[in-house]
Amino acid sequence: MAADIAVIVPTLRRPAELTRALRSVFAQTGVEARLREIVVVDNDPKATAREAVGALAAESPCPLMYVHEPQPGVATARNAALQSTDAPLIAFLDDDEAAEPHWLSALIAGQVETGADVVFGPIRGRVPEGTGWRTPYLERFFGRQGPAETGLIDHAYGCGNALMVRATALPGPAPFDTTSDQSGGEDDALFSALSARGGRFGWAADAWVDEFAPSHRATLKYALARAFAYGQSPPQIAHRAGKPASVVFWMGVGVAQTLVWGVASLALMLIASPRRAETLDRAARGLGKVLWMEGLEPHFYGARELARLDRVSPSAA
Repeated sequence: MAADIAVIVPTLRRPAELTRALRSVFAQTGVEARLREIVVVDNDPKATAREAVGALAAESPCPLMYVHEPQPGVATARNAALQSTDAPLIAFLDDDEAAEPHWLSALIAGQVETGADVVFGPIRGRVPEGTGWRTPYLERFFGRQGPAETGLIDHAYGCGNALMVRATALPGPAPFDTTSDQSGGEDDALFSALSARGGRFGWAADAWVDEFAPSHRATLKYALARAFAYGQSPPQIAHRAGKPASVVFWMGVGVAQTLVWGVASLALMLIASPRRAETLDRAARGLGKVLWMEGLEPHFYGARELARLDRVSPSAA
C-alpha cells in the first residue's frame, strides 16, 4: 500500500516535550508502509526546535521533516506544515502529547470503518503533582472522553489527536483561519465549515494519547480562561457566517448558563466542594457566549506565549 499519511507536530519552544512526542510517533506499529513523513513545524522565530529534530532524524522510521514558520500563531503554523506535504491523509499530534504504539493504526481503522472526513481519538489528561482538589477537574479538562466504541459522532473535537482526509477536511492551501493565531479556535472554524458542507466526524475509541499539561497551564485560572474562550466559539462562528439569529440564540443560551452555573458555583464554594471547578467551568463557557465580541478573546498562543517563555527562560530566546 502506498505511503499516504503524514503526521504533523506543531511546536513552540518545548524541545523535551517534542522529543517525547516524536519518539511516540517513531514507535507506531502496523503503519510502516503507509507513513510517508513526519512534519515538525517550529513556530519559534529563533528556530529552537531545529537541533532537537536534527538529533532525532536517525531514529525516525520515515523522513522527518523540519519546517520553520517564524510568524507566531497556531493557525499559521498548521498551514505551513500542510504546505510542506502532499499526503492525502493528515494526522495531528500536539507537542505536549505522547501517543500509544497503536495510535495511528487505530485512527486509520476508525476512518476506514466510519468513512468520516475527520476522526478523533481519546486523550488522557496528565497534570503535575500539587494541583490538589483541582486535579480531577484538570485531568478531565486537558483530556478528552468519547464513546466506548468506534463510530460516527455528531460533533467535532480539537485538532490534537485527529486524522483528516485532506481533500474534504482541509480545502485549499491554507485551510486554518489565521485570524485565530493568538486566541486559538481555528479548528472550531474549520470543523464548523466542514459540517456545513455535509462533512462527517468519526471517533476511534482505541486511538489513545496522553496530554501532559505544563505547570503554568495546570491551574484553575488558565482552565477557566480557556473555558471562556471555548464558549465564545459558537456565537463568533455564527457572526462570521452572517447569521444574527444564531448569534442571539447562543447569547441567550450563554445568559442561562452563566446564571444557573454561577449560582451553583457560589453555593458549592460556600461548602468548599471540589465540584465547584466543574460548575465554574460551565459558568465561564456561558459567559463566553455572552461576551463573544471580537477583541475580547483571551490570547493563549503566538506572541503572548512567546513573551511568557521569554520571561521564564530568556536564555532560550
